[in-house]
Amino acid sequence: MDLKNVGQGELVEAIVKAENLSKIYGSGSSKVVALDSVNLEIKKGEIVAILGPSGSGKTTLLNLLAGLDIPTSGTIVIDGQEITKMSEEEKAKFRAKSMGFIFQFFNLIPVLTAVENAELPLLLNKVPVADARKRALELLELMGISHRKDAYPSQLSGGEQQRVSIARALATKPKIIWADEPTGALDVKNGEQIKKLIIELNREFGTTFVIVTHDQNVAQIANRIMRMENGRIVEVIENTTKGI
Repeated sequence: MDLKNVGQGELVEAIVKAENLSKIYGSGSSKVVALDSVNLEIKKGEIVAILGPSGSGKTTLLNLLAGLDIPTSGTIVIDGQEITKMSEEEKAKFRAKSMGFIFQFFNLIPVLTAVENAELPLLLNKVPVADARKRALELLELMGISHRKDAYPSQLSGGEQQRVSIARALATKPKIIWADEPTGALDVKNGEQIKKLIIELNREFGTTFVIVTHDQNVAQIANRIMRMENGRIVEVIENTTKGI
């Protein structure tokens, strides 16, 4: 993907901007700087990988960008909205309509079936039940697991659970999906399938994906790789060999 131009030379807009973003826990001798003056910009339609070892600040950064945590200082703008000025209620509503989430351990509700998990964000957004079910079934079909629609999470393999999780993330047609170690709990075969699926979804729908990972192989599907150390982005790599 050309990150500078789309169509007939139109400039690609940023969907995520962060300026001077810091997160500090504690004070005095117990102070921990989890994030230190981070600046970044993510374009619409990109896949971006935030790569780093445990403790580098990558998950803290994702939580701040998604409005799940509050920065000590700095500003965050998502799709033109400054979420650092929003109340918790406003952020929750904004997330519900504009964002999707994929988690390492799937976070499916055990008492709901696959289709019920996939349709849940729609029902929470007050989409009519019939419309929500139709959309959920379409997404499970897209994920290749429509035959497992009535299965509970405990009856699904890890790969199947992550596909349900991705269907749920896509339910509201979000502009951006945050993925925290999306292949971390999967075997190699299922991990490769999920990576391919993310690429296909990005190409088909133009959804922006921000992937937090410690795995260089996962990062290779991204247009750009932001490498983190000690709470800072120390390198941004344009990935000209994007792929599996």
